[in-house]
Amino acid sequence: MPIPANLQRFWGAFASASGEPDDSRFLEAFAFGDSESLANELAELVLQGVKRATAASLWALRAEGRQPAKPGDLSIVTNWAGQPLCIIETEAVETVPFSEVTAEFAATEGEGDSSLSFWRAAHTEYFTRECSRIGRVFEQTMPVVCERFRVVYQPSAV
Repeated sequence: MPIPANLQRFWGAFASASGEPDDSRFLEAFAFGDSESLANELAELVLQGVKRATAASLWALRAEGRQPAKPGDLSIVTNWAGQPLCIIETEAVETVPFSEVTAEFAATEGEGDSSLSFWRAAHTEYFTRECSRIGRVFEQTMPVVCERFRVVYQPSAV
């Protein structure tokens, strides 16, 4: 995927700072969640180093014609308004049924109180909305792409 024109300068600053000019590792630019408040809250957790993982519905990715991230992929995290905040590198990806997401993964995702019970409640709500949008029904067995990442670029002026 090409780097969006409005994010070229941000990517260029990352390339200069890291010596990583390989645009072929660019996966996407995105905001977390499906609302302004959620996107901005989750982005802030990433910037603070609390959120180091994310979960996606494999069904939704397929419905949108997207592939799950793979280790080594680089993505630009934006706020809801589309302003770039940081670049993350995917470190590991595992697809498991919703009901088999672990407490350790929930803690790494860092949302709410970082507990598995919070993760399940929040993600049941989120995936229910997402499934409705793509014409599916949320199920405990739905495949969830569990991605672990690290921030590789965060300008000090963010």
